Amino acid sequence: MIQSILNNQAVLVAARVLLTFPFWGSGLAKLINFQGGVAEMAMFGLNPPVAFNIATIITQLVGSALIITNRAAWLGAGALGIFTALTIPLVHRFWALEGERAIVAFHTATEHVGMIGALILAAILAERTRSAFR
Repeated sequence: MIQSILNNQAVLVAARVLLTFPFWGSGLAKLINFQGGVAEMAMFGLNPPVAFNIATIITQLVGSALIITNRAAWLGAGALGIFTALTIPLVHRFWALEGERAIVAFHTATEHVGMIGALILAAILAERTRSAFR
């Protein structure tokens, strides 16, 4: 029973959609409210903020699409993994903060590390499932 659920194609697609939700949700939000995304980039000192917002939108949406469609999922997972890793020193600098802000940034950074691991597993699973159908 469990094996049939875990091997079900719809479950695999749903898992890829859920895994990438933080990325495609953020990318769509930054696209829909472009000026808000630009303001977010400026708030974190990323200059030029328009270019960073565009690059973020492209990385998040294209990376998510590659994973969800299982087409070059390794590339999408790699791009999102690098993007996520870079947010730690650029945005979630817990070591440079104090008090409650430092605690929140630390927990966010550790969650990002977990997400990077999940993206690596998604790339491995995509390759294994792709190889199984050759």
